[in-house]
Amino acid sequence: MERTRTDGHGYHLAQLNIAEMRFAADSDGMAEFMNALDAINLLAETSPGFVWRLKEESGNATQIKMFNDNTIVNMSVWEDKDSLFNYVYKSGHTHYIGRRKEWFEMPTEAHMVLWWVPVGHIPTVEEAEARLIDLRENGPNERAFTFKKYFSASASS
Repeated sequence: MERTRTDGHGYHLAQLNIAEMRFAADSDGMAEFMNALDAINLLAETSPGFVWRLKEESGNATQIKMFNDNTIVNMSVWEDKDSLFNYVYKSGHTHYIGRRKEWFEMPTEAHMVLWWVPVGHIPTVEEAEARLIDLRENGPNERAFTFKKYFSASASS
């Protein structure tokens, strides 16, 4: 399902969010989180401004790894910053953010990155990893930024 509204510049906002699991994916320690994935992914997909998300045949992305085998990956594309922000911080998703310490190690470096993609472009895992590394090495910039240090699509194009 792809939607076509844009930020007015022909771009959509891509995001990558990674987290290092405290327990094995199939353990009791991760069970509540893993069992909630379908519902939270459905919430994302039905949220205003959602365009696309990374998933495997299972409907989740839990088998896609980045940096190490304990890392879980979430990547999606949204029409604009407000749509993504509202889903992340103003929906049922916030319940899980508040409990993240139960399931995930607290990051010691950047674990979420935003960047603009042309409408219709589906980012690859390799592209997302490069954006996160860019953010870690160079700080927020027009290629890799955060909600706190944000660059508009016009600044990035």
